[in-house]
Amino acid sequence: MPLCYRKPEMRSLCTLLILTAALVATEMNRPMQRFLLPDVNGHDHDSIEWKGRPMLLEFMSTSCVHCAAFTSVLKQVQQKYGDRLVIVAMVNPPDTPANVSRFTQEHKVTYPILLDAGRAAYAYIRKPAFDIPFIFLIDSSGTIRESFEYSATTADLFYGNALFAHIDRLLGASFRASN
Repeated sequence: MPLCYRKPEMRSLCTLLILTAALVATEMNRPMQRFLLPDVNGHDHDSIEWKGRPMLLEFMSTSCVHCAAFTSVLKQVQQKYGDRLVIVAMVNPPDTPANVSRFTQEHKVTYPILLDAGRAAYAYIRKPAFDIPFIFLIDSSGTIRESFEYSATTADLFYGNALFAHIDRLLGASFRASN
């Protein structure tokens, strides 16, 4: 008899672990949510414009030190992957177009930073409070494959090189999905 079924407390623990794994699995491999949001210049960006392309979607704030540091990682991502990966960032109030313009200039950001009013953030993150930056890796079929919220355990994704292995996997999966 498997260990999980020998004792009632082990059955409860195993059931909890299985349910947690199932919940995590449903959070990943779900379709991305469509969005239509403006940038600081008033140009609307529809997620459809990137259909069929893998995407890194970031939720950030211009006042977040981790988000500011993450821009240097995203520049490396852009340099390494070029047009094979779309990078899009979103901010929410109290960020303003003026803050975003200043942030874009100071950090030499070349990917779009869109102005959300919380709706897109909630549709993706699905909880009322979260730490930023928060990123989603979305494959070419529009399926969310992974997500990462900033924390002490994920800091190497936002400050180091750990993100590249995840992007390599995403692009490999996207290449297989499109062929």
